[in-house]
Amino acid sequence: MLTILQKEFNAFLNSPVAYVVLGVFLIATGLFVWVFPDSSVLDYGYADLQTLFNLAPWIFLFLIPAITMRTFAEEKKAGTIELLLTRPLTDGQIIGGKYLACFILALLALIPTLLYYFSVYKLGNPEGNIDSAATVGSYLGLALLAAVFAAIGILASALTRDQIIAFLVAVVGCFLVYSGFDSLASVLEGGPAYYVSQLGIAAHYRDLSKGLIDSRDLVYFFSVVAVALQATRLALRSRNW
Repeated sequence: MLTILQKEFNAFLNSPVAYVVLGVFLIATGLFVWVFPDSSVLDYGYADLQTLFNLAPWIFLFLIPAITMRTFAEEKKAGTIELLLTRPLTDGQIIGGKYLACFILALLALIPTLLYYFSVYKLGNPEGNIDSAATVGSYLGLALLAAVFAAIGILASALTRDQIIAFLVAVVGCFLVYSGFDSLASVLEGGPAYYVSQLGIAAHYRDLSKGLIDSRDLVYFFSVVAVALQATRLALRSRNW
């Protein structure tokens, strides 16, 4: 699996995709957090990074499918998937290597935003007047969100040989899992609305953003990742059906 991970990660670094993804993410978040007056921390008057944590999931919704769309679709189109699958590697090792490469690249996009935290920490009055627990929870939520989106993107790429179709399927899948259940819950009332909202990512992401790291939220994210990767394995096995 490490060989696949290294191969995929090197392929990302040798292509413009990685740099476009990192650049678009940092420019977009930087503009909204520091420049645009309606969302700028400097004009907002409160020492927090809620703008970043509200915006990042929507940017990830497009950028992570852009990272994952080539993983299996390109191999299928180029005809190298059969060569890859005949190597002494299990399907799990191939999927795991490609998945981790995409996930790590998404995490790399988050690392520079730590400068935002330290800047707001210094600008607070008094210095350090920022809810660090909520910030840590929000970063954990973003990392888990990226893990789920990467798993859905890998699954979409395994279903087709066309990268554009893989991208569109992944965007729709990520949107439905992130916001679809929340939207459906908004038209319901009472207990059903609560249970429907719990099926989506948004409810669990909001809980983590408050600094409340609950094991039920962690189990939810890991379960969605496991289901998506298992579905990817079934999609690859379907070649033998």
